[in-house]
Parts: sequence; C-alpha cells; structure tokens
Amino acid sequence: MPVPVLDLKRQYQEIKNEVAAAVAEVFENQHFILGKNGAELEKECAEFLGAAETVGCASGTDAILLSLKALDLQPGEGVITSSFTFFATAGAIHNAKGVPFFVDIEPVTFNMDPVKLKEFLATECEKGLKGVVHKKTGTPIKGILPVHLYGASCEMDEIMAIAKDHGLFVLEDSCQAFGSKYKGKRVGTFGELSAFSFFPTKNLGGAGDGGLVSTGSADLAKRLRKIRVHGSEKRYYHDEIGYNSRLDEIQAAVLRIKLRHLDKWNEKRRGAAGLYASELSKIEGVVAPSAPSHIEHIYHQYVIRAERRDALKDYLDSKGVGSMIYYPVPLHQQVCFEFLGYRKGDLPETEKAADEVLALPIFAELTESEIKEAAREIGNFYSGKK
Repeated sequence: MPVPVLDLKRQYQEIKNEVAAAVAEVFENQHFILGKNGAELEKECAEFLGAAETVGCASGTDAILLSLKALDLQPGEGVITSSFTFFATAGAIHNAKGVPFFVDIEPVTFNMDPVKLKEFLATECEKGLKGVVHKKTGTPIKGILPVHLYGASCEMDEIMAIAKDHGLFVLEDSCQAFGSKYKGKRVGTFGELSAFSFFPTKNLGGAGDGGLVSTGSADLAKRLRKIRVHGSEKRYYHDEIGYNSRLDEIQAAVLRIKLRHLDKWNEKRRGAAGLYASELSKIEGVVAPSAPSHIEHIYHQYVIRAERRDALKDYLDSKGVGSMIYYPVPLHQQVCFEFLGYRKGDLPETEKAADEVLALPIFAELTESEIKEAAREIGNFYSGKK
C-alpha cells in the first residue's frame, strides 16, 4: 500500500467550501494587498500565540530577514544559530550582512544545545566594554537565533538566561513550530521577535509563500510594518530602505480558515506520532523522536534516527512509502559557507544527525493503517524480509 509522505489534498477536502468562499470574497472586493484579511489574521495569530502583536510578510525567510533588520543588526555583526536547519536561517543572517556562528545540537530534539551555546560564549568569545566579541575573528556577537526544529521547542529558559547574561537579543526561528509549546507557553513569545513560515507544507500552511513575525514590542511591530513596505509609513515617503515583503490577501484568507483548525490538526499529528512510537519500539535499528514532557511537540516532521539510513530510504522508496531527509548537509558544510572556516568534526552531533535522520509520513489525515504499513516495511528492512 503506497503511503505518501504528505497529502495536502486530504486537508483541502475538509475545508474546501470555507476556503472557496473566503477566496471568492477577496476577488469580489478586489483588494489584494494589506487589506482586511491580513489585518484580521495578524490579530488572530497574536491571540493564538499569546503575543502582543504579529506582522505578516511574504515568507518565513523574509520573516527572519526583516526581524534582523528591525533589531538593527549591523554589517559584520555575528548571530549564533544552529547548523542543522533549513538554509534560510543562516542565509537570512548573511543577507542581512551579518555573520552566522554555529553551535552544536543536542541529540534528542536536534535543537541548539544550551550547554554548547554557553561553552561557545565562554571559550571562543570574550565580554568587554563593547559587548561580546569573537576572539579569533574580532566579530561583535549581537544575538542568538535558536531554531525550533521539526516542531519541538528549544530549551528557551536556558537560552534566554544565557542571552540576558551576555546582553544578546534572541530571535526565534519558529518556522516549523506554529502551535508548539514550551512549559505551557507558545513558541514565538520568548525572544524579542520570532519568525514563522506559512509555506504550504507547514502545519499552518498557505496556498503559496507567506510568513509572520511575532513580538511583544509595539515599537518593533511598527518598525516591521514599515520595513515590509520599502521603509515607508506614508506612501511615497521613505524613512529607510526596506523591502517588498507583504502577505497578500488571498494567503491571509486561506490561513484564517486553517488557523481555526490548527489545534485539532496538531493533536492528530501527536496521535500519529504516538502510534509510530509504539510500532517502531519493536524494531532494532531505529530511534523514534521524543521530547521532554515540558515540550509540546507538534511534529511538523516525524524524524527518526536510522542505521543504514540511505539504504532504508531506498528500500522505502521501492515499496511506495514516502520519506525525506531533513537535512543531509549541515549549513557549516555547505559550499557557500566555506568562507566561514568550519571543518568536518567541528559540530559532531550535527554531523551525526545529518547522516542518520529520516522523516516518515506525517500529517493530520494520515491513517492508522498507513502508519502501520510504514512501520511494517521498516521492520521488514531491518529483519531482512525484503
């Protein structure tokens, strides 16, 4: 039985009438940019997250880039982040004219390891009158960009305490974690700013690209709204050089419909993850994902560690069971970042994860029989019943 890694059509069938009506209304009004739906979505997302304000933008990548701009990151200043994430995290730092510095992950959640973060600041940096400076390069370190990978929160209490001790801003990359919680509080409400993605495959996904920034600061929200429209508050008058990064009305209309269903969908993902864990516990050679009890995982991806990962993936492909590798090459080993000077072995947990992770099918509408079929084929691979 074929098992798709993701099937967005099933979700659409559940909400197609609502979506069709909302999109038709946008076309009737012919107001496609910065209209009613965008404004209402920002209010509804702020209420959902428990944030003071949210600001829509064109993509998750832009959400990070605009946030760095709003935080006044200057050319040549450093931001500490994870190498085990989607390219946009470090790409946005570079495009904001900053310098990414990578610290290793912890092996269970694949998120930034606070111990390694503290160690990096203690051994590779020094704190002086002008703040934190990287000893080897002389780069001023201004912020931390933790990534809530695969839908599980980072250890935010520890990260926030480290940031406060060193006078660093925190920008959360929550692009894979809309709805996830840390100690009962939604991610995206810890740092000065948080970036979200509405790419169609996300738990809360649009009908194209889209993004959002959350913040507790009215001043930062005001700045973001200006930056996303070419640095302009009043049309044709520009206070700074900004970007064209607006969330259009069609995307906002679709997302408003989906937001109403998100908690239910995330709960179904957790149910699927629980069944996977039960089925995979019988199989030698794989480790199911997990998170501490104070982290509410939303399983944007269900990512196992697998012995002979590449061979397993080839086998699952041959049996029609979908899987994906997120991410086969860590950012510190990407050709475009060679100039940063990282070498193989610098981030051992990151590199180990890149060799072992495999994402299995996961979405709210995934059936029990499909989960058992995927697990059965994994068991067949490791038992030799091919």
